[in-house]
Amino acid sequence: MGPRQLEHYKHELQTAKKRLAGEIARIEETGIADTMAYSLGELSVYDNHPADLGDELFERSKDVALRDNAHVLLEQVEAALDKIADGTYGTCEDCGAPIAPARLEALPWAAQCIDCQRRDDVQDPTPRPLEEGSLAPPFHRTFLDSAKFDNVGFDGEDALQAVLRSGSSDSPQDIPGAYDYKALWPNSNEHQGIVDRADAIPYAPSHTRSRENEQAVRRAKTKHQ
Repeated sequence: MGPRQLEHYKHELQTAKKRLAGEIARIEETGIADTMAYSLGELSVYDNHPADLGDELFERSKDVALRDNAHVLLEQVEAALDKIADGTYGTCEDCGAPIAPARLEALPWAAQCIDCQRRDDVQDPTPRPLEEGSLAPPFHRTFLDSAKFDNVGFDGEDALQAVLRSGSSDSPQDIPGAYDYKALWPNSNEHQGIVDRADAIPYAPSHTRSRENEQAVRRAKTKHQ
């Protein structure tokens, strides 16, 4: 690679370095290092509905991703400038072959030739977090309904149901089997606090029961004995 070409790529890299440094500075000036509570002007966000913070959380996550990406590109640009200084610029780090001028023109900080880059860019068609294998469904290790032994205790599923009865940001379309806004938790049709359906029959002193109610109670008890 001739001196004129090296000077051209050096100028492109220095321009990119200045641009990336400016992007990082502008993002950090927006208060990205501050806590969410501070940036929202509230002492605490504990009492806010999750949907109320959705926009702010999305924007904060986007800014963090843009800043981190700019840092990665800046490191690659600085590495390319170092290669120009030591005379190794334009050579693939993997195979040692020259990088095509068209590739350097499009991506001056490229460290690999196009063939090596394609070999490394193996995309997973279903990229999912590794922890999903042990956490899906959530808290499954404490959901004991399907355990080998008969469990009637208050397990993890019962705890989740008890919390979700107070409300969540889900709607019926988010919970499989949910049919209205009063049943927004897993297995919402379970009878709470009873072992047998007969236990759910409202109790009333015998002297206040109607004859029909007394007969219904008697039939239910006889059926489940």
